[in-house]
Amino acid sequence: MSAVEAFVHRHEPGSGGATLLLLHGTGGDEHQLIDLGRRLAPEAALLSPRGQVLEDGVAARFFARRGMGNLDLDDLRVRGAGLAAWVGAACAHYERDPARVIALGYSNGANIAEELLFRHPGVLRGAALLRAMLIYNPQEPLALAGTDVLIAAGDADPYSPAQQVAELAELLAAGGAEVELVRQATGHGLVQGDLDALAAWLGPRAAG
Repeated sequence: MSAVEAFVHRHEPGSGGATLLLLHGTGGDEHQLIDLGRRLAPEAALLSPRGQVLEDGVAARFFARRGMGNLDLDDLRVRGAGLAAWVGAACAHYERDPARVIALGYSNGANIAEELLFRHPGVLRGAALLRAMLIYNPQEPLALAGTDVLIAAGDADPYSPAQQVAELAELLAAGGAEVELVRQATGHGLVQGDLDALAAWLGPRAAG
């Protein structure tokens, strides 16, 4: 099996230089965010892997958890390293510029994108984190100069309290990232305001 076959995935070619890495939420798959990605970034290539962990034997995730909000941090470290290596292999396989990968992750997918930012700087040029939680407090300073991050949070999200989201934004900014935090008066689900903010943030970064 080749390195790029490590993840079941979809690849959609693009006319531009950016690649949008689509990272689904729990129970999603490699198809979940394709239509949204194409609508928001019509020129970008789309790269959409399926999480390798099955929760209760059915729901695909990018890493394991022991319960709601109780993440398996050992598994997160291993799975994050595997995804980082796979992104590099996929960029080489599909002849995409590895310096122009932008993640679009929702929930569990946002959290694995956060892990890439924390432990694998340089893999992502940017990341849109939709309903991310603060997965842990990094022990080492982050090195994210030149990285753009959008955090889209819900004021009533039970998984991501407002204080935790603010702390995440501060951590990323302290590491050198350009961070935009937008909040909606809703819970864990996405609303039109999220999509509007995402389109405004992603459009100029994924074009050309």
